[in-house]
Amino acid sequence: MTSKQSENQIFPTQEIGSIAKPSWRVKGVSDDAKITSKDIAEAVEWGKKLSVPKFEELVELLKSREKSSSPPSDKEKELIRDWSVRYVLSLFENADLDRVYSGEQWRVEMYEHLVRNIQGFKLLGSVHSFDYKYFTKGAIVGEPKYVHPIHLDEFEFVKSSTDRKIKVPITGPYTIVDWSFNEYYESKVREQNASSKRLDLRTMSFEARREFILALVENALRPEVENLIRHGVEWIQIDEPAITTRPDEDEMELFVEATNELTRGFTGCVFSVHNCYSDYKLLAHYSPDLKNVSQLALEFANRDGSNLGLSQQERRGYSDLQFFEDEGYTGGFGLGVLHVHDYSGKPGNGARLEGRNIIEAPELVRDRILAAAKILKNPSRISVNPDCGLRTRSWTVTFEKLKALEEGTKLARAEVK
Repeated sequence: MTSKQSENQIFPTQEIGSIAKPSWRVKGVSDDAKITSKDIAEAVEWGKKLSVPKFEELVELLKSREKSSSPPSDKEKELIRDWSVRYVLSLFENADLDRVYSGEQWRVEMYEHLVRNIQGFKLLGSVHSFDYKYFTKGAIVGEPKYVHPIHLDEFEFVKSSTDRKIKVPITGPYTIVDWSFNEYYESKVREQNASSKRLDLRTMSFEARREFILALVENALRPEVENLIRHGVEWIQIDEPAITTRPDEDEMELFVEATNELTRGFTGCVFSVHNCYSDYKLLAHYSPDLKNVSQLALEFANRDGSNLGLSQQERRGYSDLQFFEDEGYTGGFGLGVLHVHDYSGKPGNGARLEGRNIIEAPELVRDRILAAAKILKNPSRISVNPDCGLRTRSWTVTFEKLKALEEGTKLARAEVK
């Protein structure tokens, strides 16, 4: 565990989401899968490479699981899960990131982890998310209700395992509503309007969404946020991949209303919103209305070229920042500088290709940061991160990319001093 005091330096670096779960983490908490010598070798390799403190204890546990014919106990599952968090934190610390979290190693998946722990939801089948990832879709079948802390144990474990700044991600209300079947509120609104026929079907559907999202915020998410802040959380990242997927005024105003209500009145905590692969011109129009959001963490590298340079043509992926400037948004940005999905095509002189992975050179990261700083004029508004979570990349690729992020950020810092 290494300490780093970095909040006063320009361009702080941060992780933005999930990291792939190691094979020993996935198999180690399964009642059916079997730990193999290959899984153990992976734990040894990365334990040594990252200098994970006392990783030999994990190796001994995995060896005992390899020999065992019985399913792992709850205690063994908990220990293996905890070790995966320690490994991720060591990965981030070796990459020298300033703000970190668990890489979602405690979580099944961002949506399911939350709704599984809120009363009123019923989990159904799996649906495709992106790449080769899926999530278990749920339905709201009753009033949402907060029944117990959801992220607190995870936060306290991370806090005990690192001295870096901590940023806790939670799935935002708009995405939860958009990714859920709205059985309860659709039925409720239809019944309320059955006799009067006051509203058409489209309006009734929107009213049902609004009732759902505001009830979710008030009854479940605000209590969770309040509990986290009371226990020392100083930064909460609200993950909202669904915003702008329904690109109309009512929906964007609903997102703003729910976000403002979720963050209303809390002090001592920074709130940021993370969104990627969206219509940023549309989001920019509503960004000044987000009253308590200090940072928008957005994806840009995916839109950008991979040649070095600061010209508008080379750094076309960062031109959308101008939309936010034109609309009067004055908050900060979590600047995406690493492409996180499969890459097709021929990379330019600022990157190389390894299989289907593009590996950015530090100089390309530098140029992306400097191009953004030129648009924003105030470099202190910029934090640096991957476009999104790196969970579809191997640990080898993830580590290379994060090292390039940190080295490129140092180059950019030198340019603005």
